[in-house]
Amino acid sequence: MQLTAPATARPGTRNRTRDADGMAVASFILGLLGLLVFNIFLGPTAIVLAAVALWRGTQRRGRAFLGMGLGVADLLVLLAFVQMDNTLSWSF
Repeated sequence: MQLTAPATARPGTRNRTRDADGMAVASFILGLLGLLVFNIFLGPTAIVLAAVALWRGTQRRGRAFLGMGLGVADLLVLLAFVQMDNTLSWSF
C-alpha cells in the first residue's frame, strides 16, 4: 500500500527539454542552409539557437555543437567571399 503519490518531474521540464532539442535541430538546419544562402542572417541565428539549446540542457548536444560550428562556418564563408569581391555582399 502506497501512502504518498509517486514522485513526478516538474510540470514544465519535459516541454523545456523538447524545446531545447528543437532549437538544436533548428540551429543545425539553419547553419547548413546558411552555407548556401543568407549566411549573414542564418549564421548568427544558428549560433544563438545552439547556445540557447545548450544552456537549456538539450539531449542533442552533438547537433547543437554542429549547428554552432556551421554558424561560424557561415560567417567565415561570408568573410572569404567579401574579401574576394571587396564588397559587403557576395554573388556567384
